[in-house]
Amino acid sequence: MRILNRWVAGHRRPRSWAVSVFALLAGSLVLTACGSSATGGSAGNSNSSNATVGVSFILKTLTNPYFVAMENDAKQEATKDGVNLTVSAGTQDGDTQTQISAIDNAISRGDKGIIITPNGNAVNTELAKARQAGLFLIALDTVPTPASAVDITYATDNVQAGRLIGQYAADRLNGADAVIAMLDDYNNQVVSVDVDRDHGFLEGIGINPGNPGQNGQEPKTGHYSGGTGGNYQVVCHQPTQGSIPGGKTAMENCLSSNGGINVVYTINEPAADGAQQALQAAGKNNVVLVTIDGSCNYINGLVANGMFAADAAQYPGKMAFEGVQTIAAVARGGARPTMPAGQNFIDSAPCS
Repeated sequence: MRILNRWVAGHRRPRSWAVSVFALLAGSLVLTACGSSATGGSAGNSNSSNATVGVSFILKTLTNPYFVAMENDAKQEATKDGVNLTVSAGTQDGDTQTQISAIDNAISRGDKGIIITPNGNAVNTELAKARQAGLFLIALDTVPTPASAVDITYATDNVQAGRLIGQYAADRLNGADAVIAMLDDYNNQVVSVDVDRDHGFLEGIGINPGNPGQNGQEPKTGHYSGGTGGNYQVVCHQPTQGSIPGGKTAMENCLSSNGGINVVYTINEPAADGAQQALQAAGKNNVVLVTIDGSCNYINGLVANGMFAADAAQYPGKMAFEGVQTIAAVARGGARPTMPAGQNFIDSAPCS
């Protein structure tokens, strides 16, 4: 798939990066398709029986456009595949208790499967109960820890998403000193998508992330090697819970510790939205703010008008309809898919 990128007016155009996972969107552009995909799938035709299949679709939250895209495409596919889809979500990123209740409800209803974007490892015990009850378990976007907590995971490469926006930030700096704020998802639990995106960004800009399983372990000062290279300092790691208010508070906290921040990494678009509000309120207009998810709302809004410098666009809708198709097929006697050798997720990159 092509990497779409454009510098904000007045800056040179960076080199292109060829990857097969998602597009990097930067500056102002027109996007023809983002956030979801209307056709495709890997499970084959699941309409071989007229029996309705009960599936529980459990999201992290329904306030993030990324997960709204998942919900919309899952519902469309459920209608096609004769699936009775029950949708629920946590109240915010990290809300595992609501997800645990939804898993218990799925077992009680006699659903054939669960599709979940896990809010944390606290759901694993209930997922084990669901598996014992015969439900087929699929995770989307976030690989559980351990990955074997579910049968399969559909995701895109979150490390590569982070690398792309890190590479972009390094090129934008063009050798200037980098004063970096890291706006992560959590500071009280370890979730794979949080670590993968954070570490990918650091690798992309040219900083060693340190401990491979934990955020915030990189050297806080040194030399970044991305682009033409330069000196850096990481001034903060703040949790956002992937939300607009969380991003705003996190950015305010970072600015209070160092007003010279000129690069901001955020876990997702709502966090970036909140960070941008805080930067604007503080009169910080020349900050390279980069993020991940690529929903149409943000691409056509804050990316297009230059408020976000870059956004790595992923395809949540494709993950969602693949999950629905798969459980419908398995419930009707189809083969159970397995993970590719050496991988802990099935790549839901869009068709080229």
